[in-house]
Amino acid sequence: MVEKSLNQKIKDLDKKVEWFSSSDFELDKAMEKYKEALKLAEEIEKDLKNLKNEVEVLDVDFSK
Repeated sequence: MVEKSLNQKIKDLDKKVEWFSSSDFELDKAMEKYKEALKLAEEIEKDLKNLKNEVEVLDVDFSK
């Protein structure tokens, strides 16, 4: 499985969120779509935390 970039994950989340306002919205699919979006949002949050940690490490390295 190819790991998606952070930018691609954000675009995917945007599409999932847009679905709720689209004409394709179906109440019986809403919970499934919500769970998918929530999982993706959690992945994005994890990626952002990892990125923040990398930036902090680089900042420490450059401040020496």
